[in-house]
Amino acid sequence: MSGKKSAISTEHAPAAIGTYSQAVRVGDWVYLSGQIPLDPATMELIDGDIATQAEQVMRNLQAVAVAAGGSLDDFVKLTVFLLDLNHFQTINEVMAAHFTQPYPARAALGVAALPKGAQLEIEAIMVAPGGDR
Repeated sequence: MSGKKSAISTEHAPAAIGTYSQAVRVGDWVYLSGQIPLDPATMELIDGDIATQAEQVMRNLQAVAVAAGGSLDDFVKLTVFLLDLNHFQTINEVMAAHFTQPYPARAALGVAALPKGAQLEIEAIMVAPGGDR
């Protein structure tokens, strides 16, 4: 990995709620911070079931990917954090609507709590367009 790191930021995704960047690019790699189902305009959690909340997370990730010059198609790794692992199948269904094969590598973890009381959080790694894939 060579090159300087640079922060990626967009107003179309929730602003950072701590000391982190929405994403950081180093060379061809972009590391996206975890997204929770926040509405970027209000910075409040959206209402709805886990599928609705997962769709918001995907919109937030897509907005950051676009700001980095890419899209969800450029994702190579996802980490999904869930308060309730019983939602695993629903997350699979939402992901199937947003990703095609070859799917990104993925880990899913059950956790005790997430920021702002969210039910899920997803972080990602992407290869920027023009990078090695």
